[in-house]
Amino acid sequence: MSVTLVPFQPEDPADREAFVDFMTSNYFPFHVLSRPSADFVEKRITEGAYTDDDHATYWLEKKWKGRLGLVIFEDLNEDAPLFDVRLSEAVRGQGLGVECLKAIADFAFSTMPEISRLEGQTREDNVPMRRVFESARWVQEAYYREAWPVEGGDPVASVAYAILRRDWEHGTVTPLNWR
Repeated sequence: MSVTLVPFQPEDPADREAFVDFMTSNYFPFHVLSRPSADFVEKRITEGAYTDDDHATYWLEKKWKGRLGLVIFEDLNEDAPLFDVRLSEAVRGQGLGVECLKAIADFAFSTMPEISRLEGQTREDNVPMRRVFESARWVQEAYYREAWPVEGGDPVASVAYAILRRDWEHGTVTPLNWR
């Protein structure tokens, strides 16, 4: 029973309400905006920030568990999009992260033939997410010092992980060769 991606439908009032509720009722400590307001989320939906030519948003769902969270694909007009994943507080720490990352990569590479790689970023202090990336066999490609703003604190490093289409297709990991 794997994780599936279900499109967010902002024109459906029930789905829109569920999205706003999800974004405002969960705390996202490792995101720049850890607890957005309903007004902020509604405004972003209206502006098309989650569903336009450059963004697509999907619920992450699993049979018997329901909605685990969501993923927002960004930079869809490029051959190497980014994504933002947010899991519900209720399911964090249950070992679902690797399965979610695999479902995100499977979906992206299966439905977006033009992309060559997929990238995700997290803060240096988000150790659980960094372990998830590594366990899912994504490669750390960058460490951007003091690049992630922290509300009420000093910026921390942003750490970028990616998976290549060819590695996804063959179940391999292409090591970095930068020394």
